[in-house]
Amino acid sequence: MKTISKLVATAALAVSAMVPGLAQQNQTNLGSACGCPSVTTRTRVDMQTLGVANNGGILEFTGNVHLTCDKIWLLSKKLYVPNGKTITIDPGSLIEGVFNATPDSAACLIIERGGKIQAAGTQQCNIVFTSDQDPMDGSYAMTNVGKWGGLVICGIATNSVVSPANDGGLGIPGKSGMGHCEGFTGANPGNLFGANSADANFPAFNDNDNSGVLEYVSVRHPGALVGGVTAGNEINGISLYSVGRGTTIDHVEVIASADDDIEYFGGTVNMKYISTYFGDDDKYDFDLGYGGKGQFYFSIAADSLNSGDLHTSDNGFECDADDQFAATATSNHSYPTFYNCTMISNGHILAKGDNTGGAAIQAKECTGGNWHNCLFANFRSGLHLAEARSTSLHKGDAYDQWTNNTSDQWLVANGGIAQPNVLTAKNNIFIVNPVGGKRYGFTRGTLVATAADGSYIKNPPTTIVPGIPTHADSVQFFTTDGNQVLSSVAGIDYQWALNASNNAFNDGFHVVPLTNLTTTDLPPADGFFSVVNYKGAFGANDPDPWLAGYGLVLMQSLADSNPTDINKDGITDVNDFILLVGKFGQKDN
Repeated sequence: MKTISKLVATAALAVSAMVPGLAQQNQTNLGSACGCPSVTTRTRVDMQTLGVANNGGILEFTGNVHLTCDKIWLLSKKLYVPNGKTITIDPGSLIEGVFNATPDSAACLIIERGGKIQAAGTQQCNIVFTSDQDPMDGSYAMTNVGKWGGLVICGIATNSVVSPANDGGLGIPGKSGMGHCEGFTGANPGNLFGANSADANFPAFNDNDNSGVLEYVSVRHPGALVGGVTAGNEINGISLYSVGRGTTIDHVEVIASADDDIEYFGGTVNMKYISTYFGDDDKYDFDLGYGGKGQFYFSIAADSLNSGDLHTSDNGFECDADDQFAATATSNHSYPTFYNCTMISNGHILAKGDNTGGAAIQAKECTGGNWHNCLFANFRSGLHLAEARSTSLHKGDAYDQWTNNTSDQWLVANGGIAQPNVLTAKNNIFIVNPVGGKRYGFTRGTLVATAADGSYIKNPPTTIVPGIPTHADSVQFFTTDGNQVLSSVAGIDYQWALNASNNAFNDGFHVVPLTNLTTTDLPPADGFFSVVNYKGAFGANDPDPWLAGYGLVLMQSLADSNPTDINKDGITDVNDFILLVGKFGQKDN
């Protein structure tokens, strides 16, 4: 079937495009285009039976593993792909994480340093990781978060781990460059990332490290909160630890994660065509010196007020340098570069744990990074620059790394540790006029207070005032850097509502502008970035959006003004009828 132009996420049946809004696909026919049998007829196989050995307290595959699409593969525990081994997953395959009521026992797949995952799905035949409670028929609520662990990949690319507190849990000074994955107990080598000269197998960083391939992969309902909601010890939807740029990651989605959708802990991996939906925490979180690239990112926050399992929602990007950032450090910044992101928040703030931000870009802890040609809507703040470490003790923070003020006392040249202009946000659009509450395009210092009882703060009282930029800040943000703060953009509609079952939408998002938001700030032609002249993740005139044809969620642009033009060739004719006639009588979720 011809891909329907103007769909902004997955192609469902053509008839579905006639109704604006969102819906989950019925994917019991997952992989049918590749000859895979119906999901309902596949037999289940627990991967513990695939030659798994107990090695130092963890369960490792003893050889290469090949998952085919004729079975449902169960992850019932934490399973490790060790150094020198590869797990290959065929297009159309389904992997189910088994729910465990004890979060510390959450099932997940861990690719160790030197191990590989080869999960090369296709547009027609995705690879799906989901909960074993998900029947794959579109009925499973998107409010079901944290039902299993997630996907963890460990590599040996550069990170900024410098403290024994981050030393792989070993407590041995002098092993900078090695860390221990969050959400895992013990100091088993399978849970380590990075490199150190004292490690015989991985003595040095390799920024071109290759951990394999993730293409057309969907990860659903992950993110078990191992340490509980307030403990800050979780497994993310996808966790990338020192993953190198030799790894291929594109066309990947994460849905309903209880913790961050995707988190980078150092590394240099580049990612493209990434979408995340309805997670409880940050959409993307980076730390420990991450220095990769990203383009065409699309994310929608969860509804914090929903009566299901969704608890909270935080930032679009949460940005750190190093959890143990030293008072004299000058080089262990994170410094990724992102172009063409579209991120929609829920406009709510539910203060639980450390989720009190609600910024499109929450720049913390002396981080660096670059954002160009992005579109952010409905966040508490657009760009927020922390200043907590701008003190005589720490001598610099995110604000100091952003400002063009050469007399800033915390710049290296003036006795601080901040590097000039290693944090930039240019030619972005921030939509900050949702219904209710105060919203800001740019803030510094304080963003929002946390209620003492952790209660919900939707419309903060007027006494909670974010840090207000100076006139010079505003000149830099608007005039020099070309950012815009708008109340609306034609074609963008982010007010929405779930249905009573939390598995479809009564009123949906529309995330493609009616006309291109053009820019002259073009991405570099460096072999990774696509050189496009518009802002946001989607071009208004793209006949084949990159999200069409794979994944779970269906979206549509307001530009679809002719609902009978099924194939979107500009005219309603017999070709549209042929596409439609075979779908009469079907039940749409």
